[in-house]
Amino acid sequence: MSLLGRILSSRRAGEVHAAWNLPQLQGPDLLGVTSRHFVDGGPIPLEHCAKPIGGRNLSPHLAWSPPPAGTAQLLLVVEDIDVPLSRPAVHCLALIDPAVEHLDSGALAARQPAAGVQVCRSTIGRGYQGPAPIKGHGPHHYTFQLFALAGAVGSAPDGPAPDRARPRALLSAIAAPVLARGRLTGIFER
Repeated sequence: MSLLGRILSSRRAGEVHAAWNLPQLQGPDLLGVTSRHFVDGGPIPLEHCAKPIGGRNLSPHLAWSPPPAGTAQLLLVVEDIDVPLSRPAVHCLALIDPAVEHLDSGALAARQPAAGVQVCRSTIGRGYQGPAPIKGHGPHHYTFQLFALAGAVGSAPDGPAPDRARPRALLSAIAAPVLARGRLTGIFER
């Protein structure tokens, strides 16, 4: 166990500030979210982790049940709720056309996202940023949260375009009702 991991072992952001619990992202229905690469509550394979820890930083395959009628846009938020900060770290934020039924591996790449996917800023950069928790900090839970929105995400008043906004500012500015939502959690530990 590393010294830093041991020192920070009891400090975790927790789920209370996760996108899933924001008042404007509550919804009446559930979406099923799955992956070919890991099961809910299971380990995330190394290839989907950050390059500095030996991964390929390749976003995993994701699929979901059909969104409700009236869905104008899907919002994907990937967060590490165990990061030793006051709020979860956003590892990916993407806006997805509702006609898209799934994302293949690598679809959330910053330079070349899949058709129908607009990657936005995350806490770390742009596009998918794979897990790279502090060594010895214990298991980290990465939540892949999908929201079916009744309206497209626009710019906040006097704010930057959605693809340039900071993640928390973008999430706070969402005004369209959430029609349904779902999530899948993967775990990684070093």
